[in-house]
Amino acid sequence: MISYEPLFKTMQEKGITSYQLQKRGFNRATYYSIKQGKSVSTNTIALLCKLLQCRVEDIMEYIED
Repeated sequence: MISYEPLFKTMQEKGITSYQLQKRGFNRATYYSIKQGKSVSTNTIALLCKLLQCRVEDIMEYIED
């Protein structure tokens, strides 16, 4: 299973809110999909990495079921 918990930790560490992500061009509906644990495209992950200036592992992690 993929967990997006690292994303929320990264956002907190960088002091970035979901509203600030939206202002930078990140779709609010996509953010809420991630909050619900739904899958997203690699393009979405790439955009988050760009906006947050971080690596993929700062956004998501694999957790064995």
